[in-house]
Amino acid sequence: MSRISAPIIFIALLLIGSVGTAHAGATLDKIKSTGVLPCGINTEEPEYSTQDAHGNHSAFDIDICKAVAVAVLGTNAKFTVVPYRDEEDALQALKAGEIALLATGSPNLINTANVTFGFARPVFYDYQGFLVNRTMGITSPRDLSGKKVCFLGGTEIENQVEGYMQREKIKWLPFSFQEEGEMEAAFITRNCAAITADVSQLAYERIAFKGMAQNFEILPDVIAKDPLAPTYRLDDPQWATIVNWTVEALVQAEESGVTQENLAEMKKSNDPSIRRLLGVQRGYGQFIGLDDAWAARTIEAVGNYGEMFERDLGSRSVMKLARGPNQLWARGGLMYALSIR
Repeated sequence: MSRISAPIIFIALLLIGSVGTAHAGATLDKIKSTGVLPCGINTEEPEYSTQDAHGNHSAFDIDICKAVAVAVLGTNAKFTVVPYRDEEDALQALKAGEIALLATGSPNLINTANVTFGFARPVFYDYQGFLVNRTMGITSPRDLSGKKVCFLGGTEIENQVEGYMQREKIKWLPFSFQEEGEMEAAFITRNCAAITADVSQLAYERIAFKGMAQNFEILPDVIAKDPLAPTYRLDDPQWATIVNWTVEALVQAEESGVTQENLAEMKKSNDPSIRRLLGVQRGYGQFIGLDDAWAARTIEAVGNYGEMFERDLGSRSVMKLARGPNQLWARGGLMYALSIR
């Protein structure tokens, strides 16, 4: 069986007005002159490259593109979604100026040491985990002692699971594959007790199992961290600021309880954080070269961060991923918005 691919949307049109801004940088000037945000997404094709460990999260990436487009161009914003088969191709396109934004890239040492690229805060704390069969009585990695664990060989996934098992002193049986379909077949036939990969990929593996998927569970244990963040070129600080604060606004909206549905009502709030976020207290948009309504229309277009996550990756999506580290900080997660002040 092969992994299910999310549909790719090449041109997305959003419906409402336009925006006047001050202090625009070169990137924003170009986007405003063309009226379109060119935005890249990584479709993560495992058969194409072994460098990427994530699953296909196109729906979430498209919402990131949409959020930034609406912030800078208004609610009638146009954005072009350009798909790339792996992160290397996407970063090369970003470097060449073919796209202004890569919706999610990996802020690891190699990428951040490259003076070409900058990263916003992580928007998806992906991590390597285990997919197990509940009927085999496996509830934690320690239950994998003496059992075979499947993985795609020659990848960072292999290195990381070996390190994890050594640290945890779990005597396991490595079961390496070069082809995803063969690995899935071994899991279905119980020839291996678990598959290890990033949880975004494991979620798509689980979808592929269809009727049997109800018996398959992604354990909450973290083998290795693999976060994703909106990525831009470092040659335009003003554009970096816009991308950064668009993400912060989505998280702040969830922290403040602002949703697509209650947006109009929340504009009546006396809470200074909400008034600044929604542009009721004026003067803050100018600091990033946008009008004061930029965050409000972004929330109207895609919802707050929690709404995006649940719709694209979580309980309301086909992936059914738990929020885990992507929960708000006040609920035990890592999502913490910087203050608009």
